[in-house]
Amino acid sequence: MDRTAVVLFNLGGPDSPAAVQPFLNNLFNDPAIISIPWPLRPVLASVISHRRQGEAKKIYEKIGGCSPLLENTRQQARALEAALDNDAIRVFIAMRYWHPMSEDTALEVAGFKPQRIVLLPLYPQFSTTTTASSMKEWIRSWRRHGHDVTTRIVCCWPRSSGFVGSYAAAVRDTLDDTAGQPSRVLFSAHGLPETIIRRGDPYQWQVEQTAEAIVDDIGRSNLDWTVCYQSRVGPLDWIGPSTDGEIDRAGSTGTGIIVVPVAFVSEHSETLVELDIEYRQRARDAGCPFYRRIPAVSCDDTFIDGLAALVLSALDDDRPQLASGHGGRICPGTFSRCPLRAV
Repeated sequence: MDRTAVVLFNLGGPDSPAAVQPFLNNLFNDPAIISIPWPLRPVLASVISHRRQGEAKKIYEKIGGCSPLLENTRQQARALEAALDNDAIRVFIAMRYWHPMSEDTALEVAGFKPQRIVLLPLYPQFSTTTTASSMKEWIRSWRRHGHDVTTRIVCCWPRSSGFVGSYAAAVRDTLDDTAGQPSRVLFSAHGLPETIIRRGDPYQWQVEQTAEAIVDDIGRSNLDWTVCYQSRVGPLDWIGPSTDGEIDRAGSTGTGIIVVPVAFVSEHSETLVELDIEYRQRARDAGCPFYRRIPAVSCDDTFIDGLAALVLSALDDDRPQLASGHGGRICPGTFSRCPLRAV
């Protein structure tokens, strides 16, 4: 096999309290997040990051002062290399808003001198605010430091069998543990402003596809479940229903909750603080008889094997961009921001 570099993409997170403000500044300076033009965007990003750093630091203090996302992603990279079991394949990490960022990773990959590159986002569902932004930054960095090389892009994998199967198995086990008690499964994903979805972003549709695939795999005909969205910030209208609202609704009927972080593959502040601390307390206050949170798939063998299958499928295909590792468009034609709209 030709020497192959697999590049895993994720958002990144601050590695110390001092990194919180610059991390937030990088986030809000991304035109995919705040679409106002330069030079106003950097000014606004600086203002927002300084205003929000205090609250963000308090959140990270609850999990040791920094994000665990990078170490978790490193573990996933090592596990993926082991699953691929090929000395010609090396897995790299490129974070969008904190180190290692695409600029540094592109230099590292260039030094590896690959004949092929597979770009694999650790965002299961495509969004212009995550996958598209990370890919755009990678392409810019690679053009500066890399060389002409065959590149395959896995743009999304909302129904990947490994991803779906890993979560389905965990939910089945939890349903067995809570058998006999009324329960509702909340598939909780990071929210987005409604304006982004109205512009043709397929993220919400893909989240729903993931939830439906997991429910099908669970195989319980009477399963009570819904999709909901967390992490709302700012004054804009966000997609719903909200996770906190669904917790209150379950509590009003004495229903227990099983939360699945359906858009996350690693533990970070949204799972360890928002879901595990804030929403757990909300469930107690709402009167839910129990609150169970399914761990992120992380390095689960089924999930990692699914990632390996995506990589191998991409290497076997001559199309530059792939959906779910098998080529072709999966999003309905109404989603104009799908990167495979012309495929």
